[in-house]
Amino acid sequence: MTNPSEILRQYWGFDAFRPLQEDIIRSVLDGNDTLALLPTGGGKSICFQVPGLCREGICLVVSPLIALMKDQVANLQKRDIPAEAVFSGMAYREIDRILDNCAYGAVKFLYLSPERLATDLVRERIKRMNVNLLAVDEAHCISQWGYDFRPPYLQIAEIREWLPETPVLALTATATTEVVEDIQEKLAFKKKNVFQKSFARSNLAYVVLPEENKKAKLLEIVRKVKGSGVVYVRNRKLTKDIARFLVENKVSADFYHAGLAPDERSRKQDAWISGKTRIMACTNAFGMGIDKPDVRSVVHLDLPDSLEAYFQEAGRAGRDGEKAFAVLLYSDEDKRTLERNFELSFPPMQDIRQVYRALGSYFQLAVGGGEYQSYDFDMADFCKNFKLEVLKTFSCLKILEQAGWLTLTESVWMPSSFMVLVSREQLYDFQLKNPQLDSFIKTLLRLTEGAFQHFVNINEHAVARLLKTSIEKVMPAIWQLHKEGIIDYRPMKDKPQLVFTQERVDAVNLTIDTEAYNLRKERHGERIRKAIAYATTPRCRSQQLLAYFGEKGEACGVCDVCLGRTKSGLSPDDFERYKLKIRQLLKSERLTDQQLLEAFSSNRQPSVLRALAFLMDEGQVVQQAEFLVWKAEP
Repeated sequence: MTNPSEILRQYWGFDAFRPLQEDIIRSVLDGNDTLALLPTGGGKSICFQVPGLCREGICLVVSPLIALMKDQVANLQKRDIPAEAVFSGMAYREIDRILDNCAYGAVKFLYLSPERLATDLVRERIKRMNVNLLAVDEAHCISQWGYDFRPPYLQIAEIREWLPETPVLALTATATTEVVEDIQEKLAFKKKNVFQKSFARSNLAYVVLPEENKKAKLLEIVRKVKGSGVVYVRNRKLTKDIARFLVENKVSADFYHAGLAPDERSRKQDAWISGKTRIMACTNAFGMGIDKPDVRSVVHLDLPDSLEAYFQEAGRAGRDGEKAFAVLLYSDEDKRTLERNFELSFPPMQDIRQVYRALGSYFQLAVGGGEYQSYDFDMADFCKNFKLEVLKTFSCLKILEQAGWLTLTESVWMPSSFMVLVSREQLYDFQLKNPQLDSFIKTLLRLTEGAFQHFVNINEHAVARLLKTSIEKVMPAIWQLHKEGIIDYRPMKDKPQLVFTQERVDAVNLTIDTEAYNLRKERHGERIRKAIAYATTPRCRSQQLLAYFGEKGEACGVCDVCLGRTKSGLSPDDFERYKLKIRQLLKSERLTDQQLLEAFSSNRQPSVLRALAFLMDEGQVVQQAEFLVWKAEP
């Protein structure tokens, strides 16, 4: 075993670990199952990469985020650390080659998507590997109490039966108290063991601003708060609109979403990280795995549907410990939008069966087939073909995913690749018989290395440039070699992958666990209510977020509520006390405002009036005739 500090210094060039990292690593190296809760930017990957290098054998890393897996594999390879990834959409031969290398000890880190981990091929090979650690990233996905439940995660514990001496390290940035308990139970921890960094961010001011003209307020914010920033919006079209608006007002800005080409995403991301672009308008596809410490502002133009998502995105501001702002621009329309989307998110069974039946037709998949097969999936084309509504269709797919019938990944970019299927002698013979392809084959092999042993990446445009010809002439030659059985050619892809995790059944036999469905609906509704309450309740924003994650904290003194209350002479704690008593009084009987005030001492009545005004503004107390009535919590 090598010293963790030496590994950190040798491969990453750091002299010291961040808070809790070393404790987590020591726990894992001592053989303990460990759950690490580290907020965004807390350095979760180091917690499994360092112990993975400290011991002989391979570290298995389960992650649902293909883009993040590929980034981490690339970063490890840059450090001369052997790492590979297996995920949906890859060729069988390539998966087979990677798993063989892992079994023979040539790889230190194998990243797996959870649906790949469930396949017989992967499971049989894992039994032949010397696994030193099982790391489960985004571990909240294993819990039905969590905000992003994924059924394939439930099968991870089965792997432990073949790895009785291998510890598990579960990692997540956000988890409520019940999710923390559920993660440890579902991953079969031998004993409870949690390392949790406080969710409190003293340098980050959380601000909620009720605002109808959000563009004007955004412009005011980015002009006032200097430095780098992120603006989160709900859809791709808005990313362009907001970036264009900022540029027109002489603010350096660009847009980003998952529908952009991979090289364009990289170019935009690099320009923002280096400071060439100041503000990035984006969907939630932006930011995952990006370590930029000096972000001064994160602005949300729309209210996310969970506080987990909001906390993670807002937490990308101020990772350097310097003053930063997380601003939510809120309007009544946000509440209506979330409530409307909630209804669309749980369509009736007949709609779910209709979408499932359409999938079988779309992929020409027979009943009884398709288990663990992955397909390129174009949602827009699918909906157009079958005249389906996009949002409702997406909701049906999510329900099918959560019921364990399929998995839908994010867009996955894979460059074109090929492998030579014949021997060198057979290839030479083919070249003699097909002289018109001779120079093309030589160029193809000159640009690559190892094509006789495994799949290698190929840039068709580079081949065309080297041959001083057009791409239109290169592609027919490649496909001819493929059809002749000389090479196995895999064209570039950049589409989401849909994986059938069970064999296809007739749509009339499709079943959904009604109890689990209703539980998810109830939990989703509760998360939406909590998100709306965060935006509308005049209590310290930091305290609200901490309470949601089961942590107590002092009033931050820097959020909009704390600053507003200080000016009015009403502290967040006083407001909560008045609110509780007003609620108790109005739930027991109907009172006029005068009767309500008389329940408090005269010296407290001015403060009670201020608290009452807030509650009435937010719709928690309403006037019916001359009486005040307490309404249900938003």
